[in-house]
Amino acid sequence: MPEVSVTSQEKNEQINSGEHEVSDEAMPNLSYDDLQAKYLEANETAKQHWERILRMQADADNAQRRAERDVSSAHKYALEKFVMDLLPIIDNLERGLTVSTNAEDPVLEGVRMTLKMFQTTLEKFGVVQVNPEGDQFNPEQHQAVSVQPKPEVTANTVLSVLQKGYLLNGRLIRAALVVVSK
Repeated sequence: MPEVSVTSQEKNEQINSGEHEVSDEAMPNLSYDDLQAKYLEANETAKQHWERILRMQADADNAQRRAERDVSSAHKYALEKFVMDLLPIIDNLERGLTVSTNAEDPVLEGVRMTLKMFQTTLEKFGVVQVNPEGDQFNPEQHQAVSVQPKPEVTANTVLSVLQKGYLLNGRLIRAALVVVSK
């Protein structure tokens, strides 16, 4: 059946001529106070719905920002486990350099070059070595293994580093193991 469009003038004519009757159920007789109360109630409900929509929008925006931050963090720190597995290799290369007595040994020079390449490559990916010898003790980056009295050095100064610490993109992934002055 084709749709018939009715203009507002035709509707008014239908209502005036009685063709379109409105039942009493559709338009109950309400007093001015009742209408005003219904209006205030509807207005309050509309306000509550608007506030709810705003809260839901804010929650959605916060969830989106949180997700973006999590993805960014995952990209930034994805190498953490891999780097942690490589750190003992660097430690052993450094120990090997300190143990050798012959400074002219070509194998020793090869180990130095390998260690330097290793450190340079890690730096490219945001890994920074923490070697605090002679610095003030920082509990956020250092782990004190021992405290030694040293009157000629100010208190809480790192005397020696037993194991270097490392940062990945500014976040500590391994604290430096240090001996601190008393």
